[in-house]
Amino acid sequence: MSGAGPEGGERAAALWAAGVLSWRTTRRDGRPRRAFCGIGSCFDCLATVNGQPNQRACLVPARPGDAITTQEGHGRADLAV
Repeated sequence: MSGAGPEGGERAAALWAAGVLSWRTTRRDGRPRRAFCGIGSCFDCLATVNGQPNQRACLVPARPGDAITTQEGHGRADLAV
């Protein structure tokens, strides 16, 4: 997803506004996940933002030009599962 979505909203809100309901998969089973707690405690909302994996989409405000993409598992090829 490219673009920030609603002005001043969190990245999770921008994803929902774009119709994206799940934006990461679990490390072990590849199950789809999305925001669960909405306050940054659970880490279910991790996404890759501007090329940086493991960003909590429910905490950080969206900015114009953000590139938000899904991430699989841990989100980093250099980390062991």
